[in-house]
Amino acid sequence: RESVAYIHNLAVDNLCHTLVGAACGEAGLKRRTALGSMTLMIAANLPDIDVLVFATGMPSVAFRRGWTHGVVAQVLLPVALAAVVAMVGRRRGARFAPLLLLSYVGVLSHVALDLLNNYGVRLLMPFSSRWFYGDAVFIVDLWIWLVLGVGVWRSLVRGSTRPARRALAIAAVYILAMVVSAGLARSIVADEWQ
Repeated sequence: RESVAYIHNLAVDNLCHTLVGAACGEAGLKRRTALGSMTLMIAANLPDIDVLVFATGMPSVAFRRGWTHGVVAQVLLPVALAAVVAMVGRRRGARFAPLLLLSYVGVLSHVALDLLNNYGVRLLMPFSSRWFYGDAVFIVDLWIWLVLGVGVWRSLVRGSTRPARRALAIAAVYILAMVVSAGLARSIVADEWQ
């Protein structure tokens, strides 16, 4: 039962990560090299490879949002992805250096978004298993989906980077507003508690 609920949340959560990767691509980053858009979308989901823990007998919380979201993975996952995509896409003109940049954009965006919600990440794995929580943006945020989805769609239809860039900017402002309001709410609660 826990696995089914988690996989449902994972699929929903990963829609947002995919939209961020797609929006970054449509904002112009995909033009850096062949297979740029694909690389951004895969990289934006790559830290969630830890979902494979469900195929083992290990308790999911023991591994989830830890090793594949920690600082070592943030350094190594983009390198591995860029190497694989460069090898596979060599005949199509995929180049390692731009793929590496795009892979870092995707992986770091994933960790940053996961850091913003109440589930959090173990950012310092494997050096520390401490959880970090933003408690500012819901795991499933329909407003972010809507803004990024419309931005990507309009960029594709118009053949322009402008809608995707606007969507990313609007999403960033929305996220910043959520972070500020969460901080204010915590401050109010702390003041009232005292």
